[in-house]
Amino acid sequence: MSFTVAILGRPNVGKSTLFNRLVGRQLALVDDLPGVTRDRREGIGHIADIAFRLIDTAGLEEAPPETLTGRIRAQTERSLDLADVALLVIDAREGVTPDDRHFARWLRRTGKPVILVANKAEGRAAQGEVGEAHGLGLGEPVAISARHGEGLGDLYERLLPFASPGEDDAATGPLADQSDKPLQLAIVGRPNVGKSTLVNRLLGVDRVLTGPEPGITRDAIAVEWAWRGRAIRLVDTAGMRRRSRIDARLERLSVADARRAVRFAEAVILVSDALLPLERQDLTIANLVAEEGRAIVVAANKWDLVSKSRAVMAQLRERLDEALPQLRGVALVAVSGLTGHGLDALMKAVFAADAVWNRRVPTAALNRWLARIQEHHPPPLAGGRRLRLRYITQVNTRPPSFALFASQPGELPESYRRYLVNALREDLALPGTPIRLMLRKGNNPYAPG
Repeated sequence: MSFTVAILGRPNVGKSTLFNRLVGRQLALVDDLPGVTRDRREGIGHIADIAFRLIDTAGLEEAPPETLTGRIRAQTERSLDLADVALLVIDAREGVTPDDRHFARWLRRTGKPVILVANKAEGRAAQGEVGEAHGLGLGEPVAISARHGEGLGDLYERLLPFASPGEDDAATGPLADQSDKPLQLAIVGRPNVGKSTLVNRLLGVDRVLTGPEPGITRDAIAVEWAWRGRAIRLVDTAGMRRRSRIDARLERLSVADARRAVRFAEAVILVSDALLPLERQDLTIANLVAEEGRAIVVAANKWDLVSKSRAVMAQLRERLDEALPQLRGVALVAVSGLTGHGLDALMKAVFAADAVWNRRVPTAALNRWLARIQEHHPPPLAGGRRLRLRYITQVNTRPPSFALFASQPGELPESYRRYLVNALREDLALPGTPIRLMLRKGNNPYAPG
């Protein structure tokens, strides 16, 4: 993009609503509860013919630096450093508050160009409050309604001077589509297992908030990144607790956002706490990833705190194989987000899992395999007659998906279908990936007339 815009303001003035309006999608979580946004979220904003890199930030609040609020404030300040222009958003219905005045003074001291935006200005009652905003010393306020899309023409006029003339904004910049399509990689797990710490260690910067408080991450935060020259879109997600423990609406939204990140991912790293090896919720999340058909790698985090590493690794491996037979052979990597231990091995495992997820097996090899299978372990009888498995072909990748043509597909027991899937995995080098096997009735559809 030719320029970068940061959206700032106190909590609950509609920053994330404006962000979603400008990027044209519901990327940021929005709720009436103040302080929903914590990490900064980035996207491509558009108004008419100009495009720009857009950063949504948490609400500006004063707090000691060691507190969670203080760390959120530091993230917002880093966003301002990255920006060419800031949008200071105020609530036109509430009028100018002491916090608005405080942060307006702070922004003036930074010397950064600022556009004052009076949001929620769709009603007559709000119009009178907009005039009060002149006293903030940031020039003429732009009255908008982010929810209804009103006033964006005026915002366009104020942003236009920051756009580079003649530049094709939609085709440039770090967040634009690239010919080398990035790998979509999501980081998931229970709360407080160290997902965000691991993300920051991978990126080499404190990009997302971390701390001892569980549930810090709320939005699924996407970051464009590269590992050893391979483009990656890395998504940090909120911790996923058991549904029975989710009672707050905001947490339900956060978990739904995490599930959506899995759905749109290509590969997923499931982060577990090596000190609490593979609890029931870890396995539930792994099963969710398998049901979505995504490549998966399990990262045993906090390995720097493990004393009997061999015994713990053996215990984890056994637990995985027993509880997740549909992912038999899944890569298990010991890592430490705190020290950086195991990150090379983790990313190699991710790329290997992605390669398996994209693997295509030749039809001839599949049917030689099917003949051997029926010779060594024939299908069971159905109604006194032997079921015949006639032909198999791979119909898709991502994940590997196969169509098996049989004489009576409806009579094939589920246990034998699972046997076939496990044999496919073992014999054709498809470890740790979900496999789809669809039964079809009929003869070889590819045989000549």
